[in-house]
Amino acid sequence: MNSNSLCIERLDASRASFPADIAKLRKKLSPDGSVVSERGRQLTLSVFGEALTPQSVVERICNDVRVKGTSAVLQYARALDNKDTTADTLRVPTKLMEQAHANASPEFLETIRRIRANIVGFQSAILHKNIVTRPSPGVVLEQRYTPLHRVGICVPGGAAAYPSTVLMTAIPAQCAGVKQIAIVAPPTSLGAYNPDVLAVCCELGIQEIYAVGGAQAVAAMAYGIPEIPGVDKIVGPGNLFVALAKRFVYGTVDIDSIAGPSEVVVIADETTNADFAASDMLAQAEHSPGASILVSWDNRVLDRVEQAMARQLMGLERAELTLASLNDFGAMILCRDEAEACEVTSLIAPEHLQIAVEEPRRLLAKIRNAGATFLGHYSPVALGDYAAGPSHVLPTGGTARWAAGLSSNHFLRSSSVIEFDQSALQDIASDIALLADKEGLTAHKNSVVMRGKA
Repeated sequence: MNSNSLCIERLDASRASFPADIAKLRKKLSPDGSVVSERGRQLTLSVFGEALTPQSVVERICNDVRVKGTSAVLQYARALDNKDTTADTLRVPTKLMEQAHANASPEFLETIRRIRANIVGFQSAILHKNIVTRPSPGVVLEQRYTPLHRVGICVPGGAAAYPSTVLMTAIPAQCAGVKQIAIVAPPTSLGAYNPDVLAVCCELGIQEIYAVGGAQAVAAMAYGIPEIPGVDKIVGPGNLFVALAKRFVYGTVDIDSIAGPSEVVVIADETTNADFAASDMLAQAEHSPGASILVSWDNRVLDRVEQAMARQLMGLERAELTLASLNDFGAMILCRDEAEACEVTSLIAPEHLQIAVEEPRRLLAKIRNAGATFLGHYSPVALGDYAAGPSHVLPTGGTARWAAGLSSNHFLRSSSVIEFDQSALQDIASDIALLADKEGLTAHKNSVVMRGKA
């Protein structure tokens, strides 16, 4: 394969090998610990002295932070980020945030405020509400939703700055009523020291930003250290090591998901604008790694979109990285008809699904699995990435079969309340007694029967 030219893989759904081809594609997209850069491999060798797997690296870092606390966080911050971090410099000074906000352009701040209003409007509208039912006299059943107390957010900052991630994670948490939000980001000019990221945090009233990234940041938030108090839940994207660390600490804290490479499936027909579809494929690929998959039942459409991608690639700032993503993780799938296209899409269960056809809602009804769906020719995925209102933190790697994108409701803890009076308890006591007898749990039975006799 010529690494300097577009050589995106073509798959044919009618071939006997297609199930194996799809399985191979899905494995590429899963967060299984295999997508590591050469720099990451070399760094592992230099820090640990052996070629550990990413999972082993994460386990070692997390266990060290759990046992040694701050000293381990600082050790790995220095070794992996090449920063002379101290306990006193872990937290980004408030003055630096205020200065970034003061220096931000009015246009930038006005944009942030408009986007914030969009997110607040949507996330508030979908927020769960307390429910009280009275199914019979003397019985009150309630479902209550209370916000988590303290949440940690991972914001990437290795290859690019992501103020949008702050918006798409912190605002849903604020809509849910979370009072304490701590943000961790790599100690770089694109991460914790990025003026745009700091300005957004200041605009949202977030005061805790810590200049630490990777698995050590996740472990610090999960287990807690004196400088970074532990949290109840960790959300937000990151590289493979962040994803694996979130999986490792799950159970000590809650997490949003174990995210793999970003991905999109675009369904196209003869009405699809090839340039539009190509731009969406390229937009996903420039995440690097990012997977872009085009699905159609018209081979001419696949050809037109591929040609448009080749043309547009030349004008991209991250053209080389985007090209590599397309060649490594991209695919163009030819199906027999739209029904098969919908079935293939459901099988992939993509993070982003763009239905760029003449009647998108008709196809939407036939597709079971997708993290977020964008309908029609004028709903690019970038709408969801930046401004529409739903969060851009979405399930990847086929987990959209059962997982959902981050929302304000993920920052609520659900609990039930049960209240019976004596008469209502007597009415149900025989049912409870029978089941308790079946299970041999005499104390359970007695706790109900004695109240009926009181």
